[in-house]
Amino acid sequence: MSSILGSWRLAAILLLGVAESWAAEPNIIYILADDMGVGDVQVLNPERGKIQTPHMDRLAEEGMIFTDAHTSSAVCTPTRYGILTGRYNWRTRLQTFVLWGYSPPLISKERVTVADFLKEQGYNTAAIGKWHLGMDLPTTDGKPAANNGNNVDWNGVIEDSPFHHGFDYFYGISASLDMPPYIYIENDRFLGEATVKKNFWKERTGWAEPGFEAVDVLPEIGRKTVEFIRKQKKDTPFFAYVPLTSPHSPISVAPEWQGKSGVEPYGDFVMQTDHVIGQIVAAVDEAGFGENTIIVVTADNGCSANPSDYQAMEAKGHYSSAELRGFKSDLWEGGHRVPFIVRWPSVVEAGSKSDQAICLTDLMATCADILGTSYPETEGVDSVSFLPALKGEKIVSTRNGIVHHGIRGHFAYRQGKWKLLLSKGSGGWTKPTEKDAAASGAPIAQLYDMEKDPSETTNLYHSHPEVVAQLLKQLEEDVARGRSTAGPVVSNDVDEIVLWKSGKE
Repeated sequence: MSSILGSWRLAAILLLGVAESWAAEPNIIYILADDMGVGDVQVLNPERGKIQTPHMDRLAEEGMIFTDAHTSSAVCTPTRYGILTGRYNWRTRLQTFVLWGYSPPLISKERVTVADFLKEQGYNTAAIGKWHLGMDLPTTDGKPAANNGNNVDWNGVIEDSPFHHGFDYFYGISASLDMPPYIYIENDRFLGEATVKKNFWKERTGWAEPGFEAVDVLPEIGRKTVEFIRKQKKDTPFFAYVPLTSPHSPISVAPEWQGKSGVEPYGDFVMQTDHVIGQIVAAVDEAGFGENTIIVVTADNGCSANPSDYQAMEAKGHYSSAELRGFKSDLWEGGHRVPFIVRWPSVVEAGSKSDQAICLTDLMATCADILGTSYPETEGVDSVSFLPALKGEKIVSTRNGIVHHGIRGHFAYRQGKWKLLLSKGSGGWTKPTEKDAAASGAPIAQLYDMEKDPSETTNLYHSHPEVVAQLLKQLEEDVARGRSTAGPVVSNDVDEIVLWKSGKE
C-alpha cells in the first residue's frame, strides 16, 4: 500500500496545502460496541431508556451527538468492512449474513483500509478487540481452515490478520464470542493453544484455549486499550480501532455488574460496556491527549432482539430501539440507526448535536479531510467526510443517498426524508418477515417519510410512485458504478448484485 498512498499523499499536499492547524494529526479512537441499540444510551433515549450510561452521557455533554447515523449493514461483519474500507460490503462476495471464526479474509491485501491510510500519514495504529472480518489461519494440512477448526495449527503464523491491513498492533479474537475459536490472538500468533472444547452460547461448541472465558474478554479489551494509550508519545499521532465484544451474545456480565441495571442481564452488560468506555476515555485524559483526540463511540448495528429479551425490558420501560421500528438484522431503522457520539474538544462544541445523515463508511473520507490529504480515487468509494458537521457546518456530498442492507441481503435507500425498502417485511428477523408479509399480501416494497414517520408505520409505496422511481434509479446507479460518490467507475467484486431479494411480485 505504501507506494500507492505515498504518491497520492504528495499530490494532495501540493494541491490542498497544509491542513488547518487545529486539525493537525489528531489522535483518533474509534470504539465500536457490538449489537447496541440507539435507545440503550441514556442521553439518546431519556424518556424510554432505563439503563444508566454515565460515561457515554458525559461524552455527549463534552462533544456532539449525531441523531441520524447509520451502519452500512444491520449485522456485524458487513458493517466492519464498511468502516475500515469506506466501501459497502455488498460490493464483495458477502451478499448475506456474516463470516465465522474460521472464515477466510473479506478484505483483500490490495484494498486500502483506514489503518493503511493513517499509517502512511505517520500514525501508530492498533486494533484491539473483535475482528470478525476473516483471517488466513495456519493449518496442519496446508488446506484452508475447516469450519470446525480441526486442522488449525495453533502454533503457526497467521498469514492474514489485522496485522496485515495497516495495524501495527492487534490484540483480540477472530470473531464473536458465540463463534469458535475461543483464543486470543496477538499480531499474527495465537496466544497459547486451543486444546479443549467449550460452549459459550447455544449449540456453538468449539476449540478453546483452556483458560479462555467469555466473561473476561470485555475487561481485557479495555485493559489492553488503556495499555496502548499509555504507551503513546505526544509527538506521534495514534489511531486505535476498538471493536468491543459487548453487549453481543453471550451475555457475559462480570459479577460486579450483575443486577446493576434492573433491566435484565442485557442492561447490566450495557452498563459494563459503558464502564469500559469510561476507562478508555479516562486513559486519554490522564495521558494529556484529551484536547486533540477524536473519540468516537458507536455500534455495528442495533440491539439484537433475541439475547436481550426485549419484551421483558420493554415491560420495565426500556426500549432499546427508542421510538424506532425493528432490531438488529432489519432494514427498519432499529436495525441500522445507531448511537454516534464524537468528542474532540479542540474542534467540536460541547453539548452540540447534528441531525445530518451519516454512514459508518464515512470514517475514511473524514480522516482524509481532517488531515488535508486524500487517498486513491478507487478506494473509499462510498465514504463522505462528516468533518463539516463536526464544525457545525453542512456536509457537502456527491453521494445522493445512503444504502442500507439487511442480514438476508435486502436493500434500502435513504435520501433526505425519503426511505425506500426493497422488502415486503422487516428484511431481517423481526416479524413480519418476508414470508409473513407475503402471506398477508403486503406490497413488494415500502416507502416512508422519515421526517413525519420515523417509526415507519405508514407505507407510502403506492401513493408516491415518482419518489419510488427516483430512489430506485439512484440505487441502481450506485450499484452499477461500483461507487456512490463522484469519481471514475470501478468494478464490484461480483458480477451480479440482486436488488430484489424477495422478487418484484
